[in-house]
Amino acid sequence: MLERQPDWSVCGEAENGLAGIDQAQQFHPDLIVMDLAMPVLNGIEASRVLKRLMPETPLLLFTTFTDASIKKVALAAGVHAVVDKSEANTTLIRSIQQLFGSALPPRTHIAA
Repeated sequence: MLERQPDWSVCGEAENGLAGIDQAQQFHPDLIVMDLAMPVLNGIEASRVLKRLMPETPLLLFTTFTDASIKKVALAAGVHAVVDKSEANTTLIRSIQQLFGSALPPRTHIAA
């Protein structure tokens, strides 16, 4: 879905939070899309680490767990937006576009 967007490409994918941190440091993406429920290091914990290591890189949590308490913890961890997986794909795309405003990099690289 993300790669179908003009000028977007997925530069890395990880099966767990620790691998996600490694990939983000390797590829320096324009955006990191994180799931909450991941083995080894969950999305909140990984986001805290990534926020320290890559403070300028926006983080988006894409998850099925979007109650108010999860959103509050995610935002406190440095996540910029939380999107529910049950919403239409267009909600994820719109949320990414809103994170960048009209200033999307010409070739946006996303780590998912």
